[in-house]
Amino acid sequence: MSKELAQLSISELAPMLREREVSPVELTQSVINRVKALDKEINSYVEYNEEKAVESAKKAEREIINGEYKGALHGIPMALKDILHIKGEKSAFGSKIHKDFISNEDATVVSKLKSTGVVFTGKLNMHEYAWGGTTNNPHFGPTRNPWNLEKIPGGSSGGSGAAVAADLTIASLGTDTGGSIRMPAAACGIVGLKPTHGRVSKSGCFPLSWSLDHIGPMTKTVEDAAILLEYISGYDANDPTTVSVPVDQYTSYLTGDIKGKVIGIEEDYFFHNVDEKIELFVRKAIDQMEAMGAKVEIVKIPSLKYAQFAEMMTCYAEGGTIHAKNIRERPEDFGEDIRLDVKLAQAISSTDYLQAQQVRNMMKREFAKVFEKVDVLLAPMLPILPPDIGDLSANNLGVFSCPANLTGLPAISLPCGMSEGLPVGLQIIGPAFEEGKVLNFAYAYEKTNPLKGMKPPFLMELNKSL
Repeated sequence: MSKELAQLSISELAPMLREREVSPVELTQSVINRVKALDKEINSYVEYNEEKAVESAKKAEREIINGEYKGALHGIPMALKDILHIKGEKSAFGSKIHKDFISNEDATVVSKLKSTGVVFTGKLNMHEYAWGGTTNNPHFGPTRNPWNLEKIPGGSSGGSGAAVAADLTIASLGTDTGGSIRMPAAACGIVGLKPTHGRVSKSGCFPLSWSLDHIGPMTKTVEDAAILLEYISGYDANDPTTVSVPVDQYTSYLTGDIKGKVIGIEEDYFFHNVDEKIELFVRKAIDQMEAMGAKVEIVKIPSLKYAQFAEMMTCYAEGGTIHAKNIRERPEDFGEDIRLDVKLAQAISSTDYLQAQQVRNMMKREFAKVFEKVDVLLAPMLPILPPDIGDLSANNLGVFSCPANLTGLPAISLPCGMSEGLPVGLQIIGPAFEEGKVLNFAYAYEKTNPLKGMKPPFLMELNKSL
């Protein structure tokens, strides 16, 4: 085999596990060995438990041998963002305040993954309380971008992005309030999908903003994102924001055929103040999709000019409420940046919040009208390349991601090239509950092999010693 097992995708590994060509134990050990060898540099994990993971893998192996194969995730090692409750285990949410919190039940998505036979390898680093885009965590240390260890991996799901990119997990789940799945996906050169709001239950996930939060897949390929979404989606009585709509077989949408489909381009917002190298790669991706038979139409969404205001007022008002007690009673236990954000959040008025909700309603109407004439919208994912750890320019990374949170629309990030040794992300936004359409556009573009098989240089050197 030209690649070690940990470097393979779910879609590659699943048939090998099903046919018993590969053991879940062998696969899990491959992942753990990489974590031991590489994560000292990257710091994507806050905790891993080799003994527990191997025991879980042995259980999966017995089940498969006994003819109890549960599907594509059975025996797949996976580490999750440390914001999800796992019964009987500590979940710190990237914080000092909750460092000793132990949940007495699983998050719904964790319960769903357990039922599929996933092997959990550990918990992944994140921006404190998911409130930020850098994963420069003051309590657990910064996670570093595998492509350049001096750069941020994005956030808040930076540990998930870095771990998937470095093959320290086969896949992961992240959360996305203003881009926290898609921004790290873009920065680390992987696939990150934010589903429609209400598609995936948030029960058992520590909230940042009740009305903006989403949970979704972070994977090596578009097909893996489709597979993972199938297993975590669905109505949940424990989360009143979930919607009772049928869960599709998302992999069935992956034909790669986009001939005759219409791509919308919103120039005024999504191509304003964007790094010229990023814009170049995104426009090249659009040209390539046109060559596949898609049509391009320029659209206008005037309310987008208020998107950053609406995102900030909503997130700060809701997040400030969640942390109001702790900011009064133990402010020094917050990291410096989060302490400032939570304090500022206490000043948001009901007028500010309600005005933001009016903007959201306007945006939803305008997006819905646009989707009457286009199938998807294409845009850059990040306005700039990932900055250095500690660089304050990282504070504006969510400008292109927040509209999909405000509207609740499905959106995916996938690589579309390399600039200055760092990946560039392409964003595809679709109509509500039409993840299949978004995934197929992403799948079609992925077939152009935009990264040409490139992997982070330092990993390529270390791989030789593993």
